[in-house]
Amino acid sequence: MPHSIAYKRLSRTDGHRKALLRNLATSFFKYEKIETTSTKAKQISRVIEHLITAAMAGDLAARRQIAEYITEPTVVKKLVEQIAPALKGRSGGYTRITKTRVRPGDAAELSLIELVK
Repeated sequence: MPHSIAYKRLSRTDGHRKALLRNLATSFFKYEKIETTSTKAKQISRVIEHLITAAMAGDLAARRQIAEYITEPTVVKKLVEQIAPALKGRSGGYTRITKTRVRPGDAAELSLIELVK
């Protein structure tokens, strides 16, 4: 009986899951919205909220912490200089998940995750 499971494993190994979440987070901040499965959207939302909160500090330590996770330097710059200041007045809830459709190939439920402005 599983108790206290902190996150979904997404049927992947630890390294593969971490790479998937890093790539999804990078794409999210690059395009400011992405469409993915509902389960992945819920998991990436937790990561995105944490990264935006860290970016609000705006100092060098925060940039380095974010750069460890985000794979593209231009996306780190965009997050710290554009996205975080735009959300400065909010204390959380930076993302919105909207269910969009069912994928025809495997009947997976897809969701759109986007920034709340």
